[in-house]
Amino acid sequence: MGTSLSRLAAFQSLHIVMLGLDSAGKTTVLYRLKFNEFVNTVPTIGFNTERIRLGGPGASRGISCHFWDVGGQEKLRPLWKPYSRCTDGIVYVVDSVDAERLEEARAELHRITRFQENQGTPLLVIANKQDLPRALDVENIERQLALSELSPSTPYHVQPACAIIGEGLDEGMDKLYEMIVKRRKTLKQRKKKQ
Repeated sequence: MGTSLSRLAAFQSLHIVMLGLDSAGKTTVLYRLKFNEFVNTVPTIGFNTERIRLGGPGASRGISCHFWDVGGQEKLRPLWKPYSRCTDGIVYVVDSVDAERLEEARAELHRITRFQENQGTPLLVIANKQDLPRALDVENIERQLALSELSPSTPYHVQPACAIIGEGLDEGMDKLYEMIVKRRKTLKQRKKKQ
């Protein structure tokens, strides 16, 4: 089964959009995945885009992804819809320490996943900044983001991470890749039945 999973995406780049409130660490995640080292970043005005061949030890190793990291400031959030349209996966980065903004993060996440084009799109929530004191654990993040209220067709995984040192990112990308492969197989089977 491992070889068929690898072949499924071997010939095409996956389109991944990275969203989240400002200061959550999206760009740090992007450049940690790209360079496997910390890159000092500035707030994203607009978007960053990178083609990245994933390098983790798991199922996603060697898979080519085209990432779109879209700014999280309130005035830029209307851009989220067009950038997330027809994406293979959504990476939603949250600041695990900023409990005061989790309600805002929840509202924005639910808004973007309710768009018709995003129904069923695999979702990886990166619970970033787990290395800091007072970081909320995965269960708390999952509850506060009300992930159980997402559409039943939307698979998701919450991954604890520290983007600065890269901890948890490879595991998260493996989970996202597995969800994307499963969704593609399901869609292919549905097409055959029609």
